[in-house]
Parts: sequence; C-alpha cells; structure tokens
Amino acid sequence: MRRTSASLVAGALVASLAWASSPSSPAVALDPTAGVADLTQDLNQILSDSRLTIARAGVVVKSASTGEELYATDAGKQLIPASNTKLFTSAAAVETLGLDYRFPTTVLNTGRKAGSVLTGDLVLRGTGDPTMLAEDYDALAAKVAAAGVKVVTGRLVADDTWFDSQRLGNDWAWDDETAYYAAPISALTASPDRDYDAGSVIVSVAADGGKVKVSTTPETDYLKIVNKATAGAETDVLIERQHGTRTVVITGTVADPYQEWVAVDDPTAYVSTLFRASLAKHGVKVLGATATGAAPDGAKELARHESMTLGELLVPFMKLSNNIHAEILTKAMGRKAAGQGTWSAGLKVATDFAKANGVQVINMRDGSGLSRRDGFSPGSIVQLLTSVRGKPWFPTWYAALPIAGDADRFVGGTLRSRMRGTPAAGNVHAKTGSLTGVTSLSGYVTSADGEPLVFSIMLNQYLSGSPKDIEDKIAVRLAQFTRAAAVDAPAQLRSAAEGQAGDLECSWLKPVQC
Repeated sequence: MRRTSASLVAGALVASLAWASSPSSPAVALDPTAGVADLTQDLNQILSDSRLTIARAGVVVKSASTGEELYATDAGKQLIPASNTKLFTSAAAVETLGLDYRFPTTVLNTGRKAGSVLTGDLVLRGTGDPTMLAEDYDALAAKVAAAGVKVVTGRLVADDTWFDSQRLGNDWAWDDETAYYAAPISALTASPDRDYDAGSVIVSVAADGGKVKVSTTPETDYLKIVNKATAGAETDVLIERQHGTRTVVITGTVADPYQEWVAVDDPTAYVSTLFRASLAKHGVKVLGATATGAAPDGAKELARHESMTLGELLVPFMKLSNNIHAEILTKAMGRKAAGQGTWSAGLKVATDFAKANGVQVINMRDGSGLSRRDGFSPGSIVQLLTSVRGKPWFPTWYAALPIAGDADRFVGGTLRSRMRGTPAAGNVHAKTGSLTGVTSLSGYVTSADGEPLVFSIMLNQYLSGSPKDIEDKIAVRLAQFTRAAAVDAPAQLRSAAEGQAGDLECSWLKPVQC
C-alpha cells in the first residue's frame, strides 16, 4: 500500500536533520590535499568519456561544511538545466508560500435560496490545486446537495481567474501539447490518480471478446474517443489526442491491457463536465449552461475543499518531477507576491529569491525546465543548494528530493533504479533533469569521511547514448571521497536493464515504470 506524502515527509526528517547539522569540519588527514587531488584526477577521467567529446559538461563540487570548492569545470557557463529548474521553483515556493500553504477550491452561489431552489448562478472557483481528483469534485457536489439545494436556476460558472488565461509556456515544444507532462495550466484542474498529474486523463485499452474496449480514469465523456484498434497477438497500440482538440485516436493492436496518460485540451472545461456530472449524480439540477467567469463580489460560499499542504505536495512534485506542479506553484507565487497569477510575476519571485541567495547566472523561462531557453550554471545551482541549507524549511525540502537506489517511487523517485548497491545508494539526495540532448543531476551526498558535499552535474548537447551513467559515476565517487587517499574504482552502477529512461525523466514515461 502506498504511503502518504505526509508520512514520507515525517519519516525522512530525522535523516535530513542529521545531514543539515553535519559536523562543521571533516576529519583531517596528514595530507589534506591528497584526497582532493585524487578526486580531481578521477572526475577528469570520468568526464573524458567519448560521448562528451563534442558535448558541454559543467560540474561543480563543494564542501557544504567549509565552502571549499573541491572540483570545478565550466562552473560559470550557462547550460540548459531541464528539471533541475525545479530546485529553484520549489525552494522559492516554500519560501514565498510556506510549508503550510494549501490550495482552496470552493463552490459559491450568487443568488438566494428559497427552499430547495437556488436562484442565480452556481460558481466553482479554483486556485490551482493540482491534487484535485474527480472524487474531490464529487465530494463538493455532495456538500451542495447536503445544503438542501436541488435546483439551480442559473448557470454553472467555472471561475479560473485566480490565474491568467495563458495555458502553455512560451517556449514549450509544439509536439508536447498533447503530452500529460506538458498539460495546460489552469486554476481549475483535475488529476486522474495520486501521482497528481493535473490536467490529464488515463486512457486504457483491453482486448475483450475479440474487440478492443476503451475506458478512462476518471470516467468522463469530455474526450471524444475514436477507437480504430483491433485485438491481436501482441500489444502495439498508439493512444494519441489530436493537437488542439478533444479527440483521442487509438490505433494498432491490443493483446494485453495498456494505458496512456493524455493531456486534456482545456482543464477548466474538463473540470466543469466532471462537476456538473457529480451535481446530477447527487440530485442537483443546474438549469443554465456552463460558462466561465469571475465570481461576483458578495457570492456566498456553499462548500470548500482544501488541498494537502505544500510541505506534503513536495513529495510527489519533486520525487516524480511533476512539471505541472512546478508551473502551478510559479503562478501561485505570482499571485501571492504581486496579485497576478502569471508566469512573468511568478518567475520574478523565483529569480529574485535565487539572486537574494547569491545566484548569479540564471535565466528562468518557466518553472519546470521544459523550456530550452532556461539557463543556469552549475556554480549557480551549487550556490542555491548551499544557501538553502540554513533555511528552517530545509529538512522537509531535502527529504523531498529523490534518493538514489530506493525502489519506492515516493522515496527514490526518479533515482529509484540508479546507483543501487553502491556507496551512493540511500546517500545521494538529488534532482534529476532530462530533455533530448540534456541531462543534469544536482544535490547532496555525504563523503566516506562523513563530510557533507554539494554538487551539480550538467551535460548538454550530446548526440547519442544517454550519459546518465556518467552522472552516477561522479555521484558514487563523491560518496567514496576521503581526504586521506585514493579510492578504488566505482562499483557497477546499475544493470543494463535498469533506469534506461533515455531523454525524458523516468517518471514522465508513465507506462514504463523505469
């Protein structure tokens, strides 16, 4: 049974507090420079890999206790970070919103209630909660019914004005528009399950009696399903929403059950259909049409749902590298700081936070790292990671980072199948990042001497063969680091079948639990 986010946070606090309060200085060998020289030689050798011959590689390693730079190459070069961007977004969000921040979703009425009849409109107002499930909208509908409402004479109004109407990031790829990891951003949205991939629906296919049956999670008629698939001897099926539409076309053959996560075209419209269906289920009839708009001043609250805290949300957000959480939090920061739920306002908050913590090289175009115009230097990432160690919220944030080699998805996250059986397993807490031709790994590791280290590895513009194993070799070598002497060559990092996520984050490849 999956553990809850709250229990995962609480269970990891002891270890994270211990890391944050590690000894202020490492044990000193007779020649304190010998180990550093050996480390430099080994990291240079690892980075001499032929896959990086025409690529760009930036690596920085510092002692978290002394501030000493143990290794650096291209420390100040601006590189594409991919999902390492989430380090900046998550830290700024916790600082700005607080660990106890919750997203409320409310139902309001604009008229008067006479018996079981509610005159005026019924308004569903969201503030961006990415953890809302169909069952949560159903619970809101049940509360409306429990208030004695059976008929609404006006419209069902979806109020998503907490955020602006820009749904997609400025630089996001056109062909990602239907992918659930690039789903549209709205203040009213819904997730299909407790991975909380807001703005998406799970479409499942299964062979039954020589035919292919299609189902969705949650059940919804919002999507138009065009099923061209046939039952066959093997499963080779494509489930794809057509660009800019609600139409999902299914082709190929199906032998075994298969499912795909699909982004909806308009989260607000999708949520409106879920909520209207739930109202009908609970005996509440809305006579008017569905519309969008802001709730008028003076509208009265009928029902409320509040999300888990931001401290709890950090677990699925960071462990599974959830892009939509990052963008929602970006707009939420903008709303909190400037009264504007926009990317520009939120990115200013994140950038200002980074600069206030000593970051010099930063170009944030979104909150998730989907944009190829995002740019950070490995030195800037290490600076941020070092600075936030002194924050009161650091233990919770540190515990939410993926942990190398832990098979539990909500502990190991995107590092769950990497560095198993090495000194880095259970030791490295770090954020992964992947785009085509881009991979990064930045975080924390404790050396063999018990010295806390901070590191950032950014590899860009490689042409073939994912070099994630290079990141792993570096992380393992850091876990083996001792100031006294050289160490043996790193152990085998992972089997050939494990962790081969290619050019996308492991958790973005939903059907394959890598």
